[in-house]
Amino acid sequence: MGIQEIATVTGLSKSTVSRALRGMENVAETTIDEVRRVADELGYVPSSAAAGLATGRQRAVGVVVPVIDRWFYVKALGGVDAELRRAGYDLVLYNLGGPGGDRDRAFRRSMLRHRVDALVLLSLVLDATERAELELTRHPMIVIGGPAPGLRNIGVDDRAVTRIAVDHLCGLGHRRVAYVGGQDEAGMNVAVPHLRRDGFVDAMRAAGHAVPDRWLLDGRFSFAGGLAAGNALFGGGAGAAAGAGAGAGAGAGLDRPTAVLCASDEMALGVLLAAGQAGLSVPGDVSVIGIDGHEYGATVGLTTVAQDPEAQGRAAARAVLAEVDGGAAGAIVAAPAHLVVRGTTGPPPG
Repeated sequence: MGIQEIATVTGLSKSTVSRALRGMENVAETTIDEVRRVADELGYVPSSAAAGLATGRQRAVGVVVPVIDRWFYVKALGGVDAELRRAGYDLVLYNLGGPGGDRDRAFRRSMLRHRVDALVLLSLVLDATERAELELTRHPMIVIGGPAPGLRNIGVDDRAVTRIAVDHLCGLGHRRVAYVGGQDEAGMNVAVPHLRRDGFVDAMRAAGHAVPDRWLLDGRFSFAGGLAAGNALFGGGAGAAAGAGAGAGAGAGLDRPTAVLCASDEMALGVLLAAGQAGLSVPGDVSVIGIDGHEYGATVGLTTVAQDPEAQGRAAARAVLAEVDGGAAGAIVAAPAHLVVRGTTGPPPG
């Protein structure tokens, strides 16, 4: 089964079918969709080897991830894959396996050097050796997530997203706001936690409010970490709510924040559970806001500053494919983020 059969069924020329199968920009999307539908029905499988010999390309893009089980990475991968499929490219996944993974082996693989046309790196900061290894490939590269020295990146402005959250809380009247952030040991871009914490502290200072060190907690960018941080803030824990009743902890409330900003929605979900275990109502006794836009947050009514990692993945894929096709490396602007107000934030108590 070849291109000629597809051309016969669709009534298009062989050259148009060929361009459509490659997802080239000078072919209408409706034509691309029709050609690929017919190709699927006829069982057409393109020869990547033949394509590589003819064009010097592998028609594949490598995506390097620290781990594969995080919400942001899964969503961004989905966006990259969708855009690559639309363009007729394959996705080759390289999982570094977290802190215990073999990064050195990953960056020296012959596959990484020779079997892809471009690279997309998710939330990675490279050391000098890794940078040198990748530069040998001369592949177009882009990072999704926090900034990486010497490489283009697409992601939200991490200082700005915390400022949006602080402005929301201060607008409600909060002055005593705690922050849950910390490092993600599984391999998140190390700049992101620092930028979000600095953005929080600076925004609070600009609003005229001090933040005690004891209200800057490490939640490890995980649900369990958020729960532990919330327990530390509220003096709670499993069983702490027994006999407490609504509004419990009024005596301790003088030394308790009226709001908590979490650097990720996953941590915010843990803080919400900790508040419940401590007998506190949300937002009556304490307001909670997260960052990211996780779908679980929507389920529980979490106020958040939402981003769209799937759209970031699509934009990253388009950027490197444009370079593969001979285009110049275009400027990358910060990805959008916006406040989504739900039921976990309100005015401070009293």
